[in-house]
Formats: sequence, C-alpha cells, structure tokens
Amino acid sequence: MIIAPWNAPFDAAQVDDLRDRLARARWSDGVVGDWSYGTAAQPLRELISYWQSRYDWSEATARLNALPHYKAEIDGFAMHFLYFKGRGTAPQPLLLTNGWPSSFVEYMKVAPMLADPVSFGGEAADAFDVIIPAHPGFGYSDLPSAPNQVQTVDLFHRLMVEGLGYDHYLVSGTDVGAGVATRMALKYPRAVSGIHLSAVVEPPMNEASPPLSEAESAYQKSVLQWSDREGAYMHLQATRPQTIAYALNDSPIGLASWILEKFRFWSDAGPNLFDVFPEQMLLDNLNIYWTTQTIGSSMRYYYEARHFRPALQSTDRVTVPTSICMWPKELVVAPKEWAERLYNVRRYVLQAQGGHFPGWEQPEQYAQDIRNFRRTLTLR
Repeated sequence: MIIAPWNAPFDAAQVDDLRDRLARARWSDGVVGDWSYGTAAQPLRELISYWQSRYDWSEATARLNALPHYKAEIDGFAMHFLYFKGRGTAPQPLLLTNGWPSSFVEYMKVAPMLADPVSFGGEAADAFDVIIPAHPGFGYSDLPSAPNQVQTVDLFHRLMVEGLGYDHYLVSGTDVGAGVATRMALKYPRAVSGIHLSAVVEPPMNEASPPLSEAESAYQKSVLQWSDREGAYMHLQATRPQTIAYALNDSPIGLASWILEKFRFWSDAGPNLFDVFPEQMLLDNLNIYWTTQTIGSSMRYYYEARHFRPALQSTDRVTVPTSICMWPKELVVAPKEWAERLYNVRRYVLQAQGGHFPGWEQPEQYAQDIRNFRRTLTLR
C-alpha cells in the first residue's frame, strides 16, 4: 500500500465553467414559497448567488488544503482520507465515516476537538488520532469503474491496519457510515475496539425473535411514515441512480437543490438553515461533489447496497462494544431495545438537540459522547 500527502487542485477553467452555467441557468416555476413542495426557491437562489459571485475559490482551496490530506493506493484503487494526529497522551485511533450527501466538511468542527482536546479546554488523555476516509465514489476517492468493484469495509480496515499500522481502532459513523461501521465490527471484531453510531442497521428477525416492544412497534411505524414522506430519493437512488445522475452532474443548480433539501429536512436547523449551515460550509460540501463529478457514483452506493450487499443472517450479532448516540432530529430515532437486537449496546444516549449531521450541528456534544464511550472501554 502506498500512502502519500495530497492537495486538492484548483482549476480556473472549471471555476469559469461553473459560473457560466450558473449565469445561464433556467429556473423552474413554483406555486409556493416554502419547502412543502421540495427545495424552496429563496434559500436556493441565495445560495446560488453566493456561489456565483461571493464564493472565494482561491481562499477555499487554500483553506481546504490546510487540512491533512492523504491518498492511499490499495490494489490500484486510490482512496482519499484526512489524518489528524492526536495531541495528547497515547491518542487512540478513531475512524470517522460520514454518510450521503455529506463529506469530510461535516467533521471540520469536531475533528480538531477530538485530536487536540487541550486546545478546547479538555484533557490530553482524551486525544484521538482522527482518520476521515472518503467512501469509494465519494469526493476525492477514486470512482469505481464496475459494479461492486471494491468493498468499503475492507478498504477502510486495510487503511487502518496495513496502511497506518494500527492493530485496533474505534469507528464512529452516521447514516451510510453507521452501516459501514456495523459491518466492520461484524467482519473485523478483533481489530474494531468499539463502534459509536447515530443510526442502526435493521436487525435480522425470524420466528424465534422476541416480540416487539411498544417502543419498537412505534419505531417501525415511524420508519414507514418517514419512508412515505421523505424516502423518494432513496428509492430512486437504489433503483435508477443513473437516470438522475446525468441531470445532477450537468446542472449545478440541480445538484444544489438535490443536496440542500437534505440539509434542511434532515437537520435540527429549522427555518434558519444558514444560521446552522453557513453558505460557505454548504458550498464547500457541494464543490466536492461538483468538481469531482461524484454525485452519480455516490448515489450508486445505494443501488449496490441493495443489489450486492449480503443480507444479515439471524445468527449475526455485533459483539463489539457499541455506543448508540441518537439525535432528536435524526431521520428516525431507534429505541434502545431495537438496537440491542443486533448490537452489544454499552451506552444509549438521546441528545437534546441535533440531527443527521451531528459533527457540524452539535460538535461539542458529539465529541464528548465519543470521549464518554471511550472511557467505558478497556483499550489495548
């Protein structure tokens, strides 16, 4: 495995092309001014105006390149990751893995807190080595060129063990990343010391499974309600991702609308979206998808999860110590007993505020919850 430092490129021609597309955009009509039909026009127009005329690309490139970027080549596949070395006594390795439509940008508040707690009023003993890899087909990682070409679980594990030399590590994941963390714990329980999750994988059930509790029955109803109200994107991306990929890869306004809606509806931001997610942050995240042309490959993740990922069996159980950290505005909030059907739950916490992007929405609480979990573990 080859690991080398890396810098995000700045392409002036690409910037000119984007601004030209934004200037020539055809805007859709609308019959309401709110979010009830989907992405509201006013905040989208504000974001596009900022992207076209006020977003400083040179400054953004310099800011992003101040981060500790690396690429690892694993059997010919290049995977991007950030590597924040811990500043403290015996930092523990922690892999942070985000979901869709996010990126490492979501973790730019919380990563320094975890790596250098003393600078934020914490204790040196709480320091982590923080590793944030990009999923295959996301951001600056390579795009798979064939169906089911590479396995995220194996790539992330090999990066940690073969590439960075850790014989054990913790994993914290949200959304898609929580699923990756779960399967890493199932496949590599000797290396994974613990997993910290903001979402849970559905446990395999059979006739011998205990009956559902009242809270579990209510949770299953909430899942169905959420799927009916919000799940169109997931069904499309898991069945026909290529159809919409052409439009989103060609239209920056289309891409912005597709992603902005998720930050609005999945977070605890409420109506004041830009108070929680400033335009610069949202555009940093958008730019990663736009400049790398990875919106299509990131959506294929859903298709391949449905069509290629082996289903969990009734005998599967995550024996690795697990901390469940739920946020009230997460897509759905699983009760503890539901999580316990699959996981070795050591801690279960429902936070007071926060949603689907806790690393950005509530970084102090997210960092502290990971620290609290770590303190319950006997680490090598």
